[in-house]
Amino acid sequence: MPSDVSFTADGVRIAGRLYLPTDSADSTDPSDSAAGSGPVPCVVLCHGFSGTMDRLYDYAERFAAAGLAALVFDYRSFGASDGSPRQVPDIDGQLTDIRAAVAFARAHPRIAPGSVLLWGNSLGGAHAITVAAGDPDIAAVVAQIPFNGFPKKVEGRSTGDTLRLLGAIVWDALRGKLGLRPHYIPMVGHPGQLAVTATPEAEHHIATLTGGQKSTLWRNSVAPRALLGMMRYRPAEAAARLSCPLLVCVAADDRETPLETTRELAERAPHGELRAYPGTHFTFYTDPAFRDRVVADQIDFYRHATAKV
Repeated sequence: MPSDVSFTADGVRIAGRLYLPTDSADSTDPSDSAAGSGPVPCVVLCHGFSGTMDRLYDYAERFAAAGLAALVFDYRSFGASDGSPRQVPDIDGQLTDIRAAVAFARAHPRIAPGSVLLWGNSLGGAHAITVAAGDPDIAAVVAQIPFNGFPKKVEGRSTGDTLRLLGAIVWDALRGKLGLRPHYIPMVGHPGQLAVTATPEAEHHIATLTGGQKSTLWRNSVAPRALLGMMRYRPAEAAARLSCPLLVCVAADDRETPLETTRELAERAPHGELRAYPGTHFTFYTDPAFRDRVVADQIDFYRHATAKV
């Protein structure tokens, strides 16, 4: 069974859940030498822009079933973690939270400190690359449908919609500078609605984020100020500094993190590999058979990387 854990990052309590391999699941004491055969590699999973850790439980379970420990967590001000104001994506803060998660994993008695692996989805993919570029002891990175800059044209968004969103971003950033309450907007909305992502499939998009559950950590509300920082975010520059292997997993028909921008991450990494799968950005969330194939490839990649450690 997974165990709820917490650690601190810059004095903020970060909530997480640790999955140990199935051979150690019967032990509630992580120091029990009878649980498993010794320290194991650990995958630290990083979710996207406004995501929460519950959307990554399935991935963590799959990694644990394959003999890897897996740690999921919520960024500060999201989900079960502390931090206020709430629902404010802070790129620097999220990077700090990931580094704290890595430190927590390395200190755990059931985890091999030299075999910590990073896994990131969407913006979390960019974060995983950035953190690993500054940490030569990370064994390998998987970046799944990773952010590498905004697409030049967002399908279904008019010039007027774009200007309204830019206005909301600037207004929220100004309120942040003045110490005022954030100006929240929906993360997901319909075309024409003021939202970070406005798509005809809004309800379907929300269902992929909530898992169709009535109760979830995720909230369809976000402070858009972080989009300013994302406009200046350059994960490809970090990819060029990676010393560990990088696997970039993308969808051939992805419009949110398109192949023409994400391929640069694999190309610039010294030990980069790109794998493109048929489907869209949301196929990674909605198709269990598709996920089986992708995660199997990721597990093989991690096993190969840790065998060299």
